[in-house]
Amino acid sequence: MSDLPRRAVTRSAKLASLPIGFAGRTALGLGKRTFGRPAEAVAMEIQARTAEQLFKVLGELKGGAMKLGQMLSIFEAALPPEIAGPYRATLTRLQEAAPPLPAATVHTVLAEALGPDWRDRFESFDDRPAAAASIGQVHRAVWADGRAVAVKVQYPGAGKALVSDFNQLSRLGRLFGVLMPGLDVKSMLAELRQRVVEELDYTIEAESQTIFHDAYADDPDFAIPAVIAQSGDVLVTEWMDGTPLSQIIGSGDQETRDHAALLYCRFLLSGPKRSGMLHGDPHPGNFRLLEDGRLGVLDFGAVDRIPGGFQKRLGLLLRIGTMADIGEIEEALRREDFIREGVEIDAESLQGFLAPITEPFVTETFAFNREWLRDMAARVTDLRPTNVVRQLNLPPEYVIIHRVLSAGTGVLCQLECEIPARAESLRWVPGFAEAEPAADTADSEDEGTELVTG
Repeated sequence: MSDLPRRAVTRSAKLASLPIGFAGRTALGLGKRTFGRPAEAVAMEIQARTAEQLFKVLGELKGGAMKLGQMLSIFEAALPPEIAGPYRATLTRLQEAAPPLPAATVHTVLAEALGPDWRDRFESFDDRPAAAASIGQVHRAVWADGRAVAVKVQYPGAGKALVSDFNQLSRLGRLFGVLMPGLDVKSMLAELRQRVVEELDYTIEAESQTIFHDAYADDPDFAIPAVIAQSGDVLVTEWMDGTPLSQIIGSGDQETRDHAALLYCRFLLSGPKRSGMLHGDPHPGNFRLLEDGRLGVLDFGAVDRIPGGFQKRLGLLLRIGTMADIGEIEEALRREDFIREGVEIDAESLQGFLAPITEPFVTETFAFNREWLRDMAARVTDLRPTNVVRQLNLPPEYVIIHRVLSAGTGVLCQLECEIPARAESLRWVPGFAEAEPAADTADSEDEGTELVTG
């Protein structure tokens, strides 16, 4: 690969190859079944080949296509056990790597952002990328003052490529249905489109990372690299070594899994209270377990600012959801517009649906695992008209929170861990421990319900 495919026709052709390839495999599968091969074996083969082609193309295209691939990789834990194996290696590769840009292209971006004498700012610069993400790749370097740094370089033409990606991907519903039946790809793409476009502005990312760095300065549990410099499509931060969370998922012992999972959960829950922000990209590639036991956090391109008043409403809603009084639960859901006016809900069905979902916040400790997640996924994606989830609404201000909590839960289930999620919620989520007085929740300074993206 010589460069990020920027022309719409090139990217469209690559994406168009996906359904064509799927159709070919389906026809081949039909032929194999005709000649006596078991239907289940043929279906598994089609799914495995579809996944391999799907994530290969998404990784090559980068941009919005790879971003979707990274998000899908988080939900790997929800796949049925008989097909999870063939997917796992392919999905995990997307979390850590992608085909790199050539050195000449990287140098051009650096010169445009830092000036023609950009090399004078570094003692050394490694042309080989240390990591690749959806809209940029990271190079290891040594800053002029001797500090090891990570240099994030945005792919040329990434912005223009995004529009084409999302337009094409929205037409591939059937293909993604092979990966995860019932997956609402259109809603996911709409939210992702907004996220990724915001990530293109490295100025915003630098500001967000600095806020998180200051909020967690000298913290015994977390390490967030400081921002060294930012200009144009280049962001320079302190370098961070450590064991990627994806590696712990693949081969970590139970003690390491539980420790990493606890800190991962603590960071996601504590962010709004400590920094006023929610880290919006919780896939494992953005987290490292350091030698001293702290959890390192990377990539602050997707961040939402969450007003304090909204934090309390969210915590109160979560607390009420763990209670036995289904009437109070329904009232709270109606108040937040999860149940729209005029929609009738069967209380018993609602309670049956919510009980297992809120279980991690009821018991002293909870064992997150793939089997539990598969059960949750089956409940949510059940397409029968009697499924109570089909009567529920997701208010716009909860979309990013729902995605982060869902994706974070997926990662915890990949880690196969047991942690005190309830205690972490009590500690970090305002309103979860007990109902807040009305005067406190009506603070004029932060009563707004709209999430301001930064």
